[in-house]
Amino acid sequence: MPIVRNIDTNASIDHILKDFKRQCERSGLYKEMKKRRHFVKPSEERRAAKLAARKKLLKKLRKEQQRMRRMDWR
Repeated sequence: MPIVRNIDTNASIDHILKDFKRQCERSGLYKEMKKRRHFVKPSEERRAAKLAARKKLLKKLRKEQQRMRRMDWR
């Protein structure tokens, strides 16, 4: 996705650069660059996804247990 920006001729270089960086960040360009920096094998991607799903589930269970403990106090 190309980033197209009309530049105000009266704007300072610092302001233009700040706007450009913000637009790159919002478009996900930095994440994409970081992701493509090194090749990751498909098996490693699957493993990382499994670990992330497990961490998410454990976090959800911990939060649920904390909530239940708080409810028992009342």
